[in-house]
Amino acid sequence: MAMKTAFVVQPFEVHRKRLRPGRQEPAQTESGALKKAENLAKRMPGAAALKVVADDETGELEGVTILGQWGEIPDDFAESLQGG
Repeated sequence: MAMKTAFVVQPFEVHRKRLRPGRQEPAQTESGALKKAENLAKRMPGAAALKVVADDETGELEGVTILGQWGEIPDDFAESLQGG
């Protein structure tokens, strides 16, 4: 079982007066994800940098960690990561 770590930036946008996730963007490194999320949050309502660990063979998610977040983030964002 080989674990693979990926870094992703999750931007948020406003749709019908509610925050919703935008299209995720990959990042090469943890610091790259943090910088990208911080910069995106200047143009969008908010963004979060995530570290995703999954089984490389099955694709099964091992865990998601929020590395940092800027701007407006949905209140239930952290809980939704744990449940999904």
